[in-house]
Amino acid sequence: MGVKKGIYFGTAFLLCVFTMILSISAGAVKIPLREILNIFFGGGSETSRTIILNLRLPRVIESAVVGMGLSVVGAFFQGLLRNPMADPYVLGISSGAAFGATIAIILGLGIFGLSFMAFVTSLITVFFVYTISRTGTRVSMTTMLLAGIAISAFMSAIISLMMLLNHDEFSRIVFWTMGGFSLINWNSVVFSTPIIVIGSFVMYVFSRDVNAILTGEEVAEHLGVNTELVKKIILVTGSLVTATAVSVGGIIGFVGLIVPHISRLIVGPDNRVLVPFSAISGAIFLTFADLLARVILKPMEIPIGIITAAFGGPFFLYLLIKSKQKSEGM
Repeated sequence: MGVKKGIYFGTAFLLCVFTMILSISAGAVKIPLREILNIFFGGGSETSRTIILNLRLPRVIESAVVGMGLSVVGAFFQGLLRNPMADPYVLGISSGAAFGATIAIILGLGIFGLSFMAFVTSLITVFFVYTISRTGTRVSMTTMLLAGIAISAFMSAIISLMMLLNHDEFSRIVFWTMGGFSLINWNSVVFSTPIIVIGSFVMYVFSRDVNAILTGEEVAEHLGVNTELVKKIILVTGSLVTATAVSVGGIIGFVGLIVPHISRLIVGPDNRVLVPFSAISGAIFLTFADLLARVILKPMEIPIGIITAAFGGPFFLYLLIKSKQKSEGM
């Protein structure tokens, strides 16, 4: 890694720390930095300690971890599909996981049952998309992207129907469909953090292989890369990370689209550098988005999915226009 990229990483890390501290401090009750430091060293008032340690700190950690995980998954999916418009949301995995979460909510299952259902339906979605896209031993990346979009729309329709048929659980289902961290506690953090961090690391191990796939699958196979195995591992691990993220935060779209693409513009396409930079940037983005969701209309809190969609929707259109201009220029 060169000096320039090292500066980028250092700046991103400091910005991540600053964003997390700002998010801990800001809210309906503003807590000064000095008070936060006192709390971390065992002091501070009882009210401030409760707000920081039981409410804001687990929420900030969760938003950072989920942002990291979704960004890492997005970076790898964009690499496998060789398409900057691919992310967990576009491929249908998030909607598939949310479908399982919705069923769990209706059945009255707890956090672990909810997460299990989200993971199972996420895997089923991946398997279905993968099966549709497969021709012989090969997988069509274009077909996979289109199938993911179609399944995402289908799952969203079913979730909407279940919301209409289950009025008692309507508000909880809305939470999952719009995303948010308002119900996060330390149990959620302890459950989700190891899965997302370990899953992200497992995918990172295959960074060099994905780099080879970017040059073409035939070239990658000549270099000794088992392309089909790499695809399966990335897809299954990515679905686990995404399902876990959805189980604690609901559907939070566009994180895996915006962050990897901008990170790629800053540090380049090498996944060995891109993935860790995307992880830090994703933590910054989602922590800041959660902060906006809490303070922009305080004391009322808006779903974080609205914030990410406000950034992601126009950015997605930008990518479409840029792709069209590139095609017309060829």
